[in-house]
Amino acid sequence: MTDNHQKSPTIVGFREWISLIDLKLVALKAKIDTGAKTSSLHAFDIKHVKRGGISFVKFKVHPIQKNLDVVVSCSAPLIDRRIVTDSGGHKELRYVIYATIQIGGLKKKIELTLTNRESMKYRMLLGREALKQFYIDPSQSYLLKKNQKQRNYLKDIKIGMNSKKETRP
Repeated sequence: MTDNHQKSPTIVGFREWISLIDLKLVALKAKIDTGAKTSSLHAFDIKHVKRGGISFVKFKVHPIQKNLDVVVSCSAPLIDRRIVTDSGGHKELRYVIYATIQIGGLKKKIELTLTNRESMKYRMLLGREALKQFYIDPSQSYLLKKNQKQRNYLKDIKIGMNSKKETRP
């Protein structure tokens, strides 16, 4: 006898808190973007390096919107370089990596393209390929609450930023 009962897909809003576990990015606001096939992550100072004959990409991320003081250095194996057309019709050759995303209770490996999103509101776009287990309610935001690790991380950053402001002359 087989069980035909399937768990119903989780509903997400048009933006959600996510983590990119392998990249040590604990808390990122991601915009859900069904118009994008592949997800993209804000990255800068991107460098292609080889270690032991394997291609890697080293890069930095400002994980918190409107905060250039917090910088996370990341590294990941390079899986591809691809021309991506953004919503404005501009074509860009981007590095592509795999990363394990955690969104709500789900963890899965997704493809990410790296691009400088400094001028954009969200540090990450979550594209269709990463959204197959979800229904999207575009009228809602942050339906999947931050986990304890994300809350602690954001609290520590806020405390650090407040003490930094207090110590400035």
